[in-house]
Amino acid sequence: MVDLTKPQRNELPGDRAGLARQSGPVPGSKTSGRAASQPATAEATLVRDGATLRATATGTGPTVLLLHAGGERRGVWSPVVAALTPCGLRTVAFDLRGHGDSSGRATTLRTIAKDVTAMICREPAPVVVVGASLGGLAAIASLADPRAARHVAGLVLVDVVPDPDPDRVRAWLDDRGLRRHSLELVEDILGQGPELLATATRIELPILLVRGGPGSPLTDADVERFRAANPALTVSRVPSAGHLVARDAPDELARIVADHASTWLAPR
Repeated sequence: MVDLTKPQRNELPGDRAGLARQSGPVPGSKTSGRAASQPATAEATLVRDGATLRATATGTGPTVLLLHAGGERRGVWSPVVAALTPCGLRTVAFDLRGHGDSSGRATTLRTIAKDVTAMICREPAPVVVVGASLGGLAAIASLADPRAARHVAGLVLVDVVPDPDPDRVRAWLDDRGLRRHSLELVEDILGQGPELLATATRIELPILLVRGGPGSPLTDADVERFRAANPALTVSRVPSAGHLVARDAPDELARIVADHASTWLAPR
């Protein structure tokens, strides 16, 4: 299900990619029992197709790329990042185009997917990609590009399937007053369900779907349709979470991601 609220935009200058060291910890990273020393963080900038995309990289080790839902920003991942870094994983959380500190306009899934391909390919392989809602759909679309697929060890989709029912999505968004803020993008995505499902069927990578609990808009029929298209799909559920699992149950989501990433990234 796509959850698209009005993006927060902040047009920023810059015409080339770079990294700048940041002095403090990731905001909001509070978890008992974690190491007293704070992991290294850096601000990352990716310039692509007229947009400056901002990210925060944290920790060391294999990379987990974190892609937020529509209307969110990279800070939503902060508690998840705090739980993943002690597991020996490096996280890179981007603000998607037109969201948070990233400039540009988010009007088509194709444009966002190309951004995601660039995000993936700038990292050393192998990369684990975690995408929530809009971020998950963009990740699926990006993996149609062999360059991205070769870099990725596994894909985690957070409460999203490739082809949700368009009428149900519209009703869900309208009930929350969300669709009017991103009408063009919503309709573009809803017109691509069959293509996205076909892409997800062809992906020769492990895919994990993390479902929310009763507050999730996904149905069992959505999940079974996805499983029928890609029998290798693995499904996990977080009963305490709604659609935005990273907000509702970040530690549980981090545990699930870390468990699967350790398997996918293990030497073979």
